Amino acid sequence: MKLLVAVKRVVDFNVRIRVKPDQSGVDLANLKMSMNPFDEIAVEEAVKLREAGAASDVAVVSAGPQAVQETIRTALAMGADRGIHIVTDEVLEPLAVAKLLKAVVEKEKPDLVILGKQAIDDDCNQVGQMLAALMGWPQGTFASKLVLADGRAEVTREIDGGLETVSLALPAIVTTDLRLNQPRYASLPNIMKARRKPIDALSPEVLGVDVKPRLTVVKVEEPPKRQAGKILANAAELVDKLRNEARVL
Repeated sequence: MKLLVAVKRVVDFNVRIRVKPDQSGVDLANLKMSMNPFDEIAVEEAVKLREAGAASDVAVVSAGPQAVQETIRTALAMGADRGIHIVTDEVLEPLAVAKLLKAVVEKEKPDLVILGKQAIDDDCNQVGQMLAALMGWPQGTFASKLVLADGRAEVTREIDGGLETVSLALPAIVTTDLRLNQPRYASLPNIMKARRKPIDALSPEVLGVDVKPRLTVVKVEEPPKRQAGKILANAAELVDKLRNEARVL
């Protein structure tokens, strides 16, 4: 069984985001970048499935500039077998990413595609669903448990009323949630081995996909700063404030 995992290079979650002075976007200069945390979970799950004998090949795909290869190498150090880099400097919107992944899926013919449920930079939560629609494949989103057996994938997902388990005929699309697993740290020997693992380079033109942005960012603003709280003398003063000054939005 072949697995394909999509990963994205994002600003590290520990870094404080800065908006550009002209408010045209986020200032990425000299910021630490890393793999999207939900995609780390997707890589970990794919590697665990291969280690358990449920899969024979784990390929990792990512789209973006040359620096994206660092993210792919991280996935290879975690245990993935090979990488696919779609080289482009364009700003990629979710639909463009889904179309690129569709082209790669048609080329690679995996039995299962695993993605993080969303990226922490835009929080769109769209690529997995769009890819499933483009491919006409069943999908299991927000997976907290994944079991492969008899040509099917059983996906347990958290919903408002508790847990829901869906059974998907393969090939299928699965997006991962935080409770699915705990990603491993890449050991130094595996980091060294990852340098020798192959990464195939493709381009949107070779894949026949137009990735030009369809949306225009008008303005990016930082959230307003929280106002300082007030220390009240007693409960009576608190009740007075709630009665006379508090407003229901």
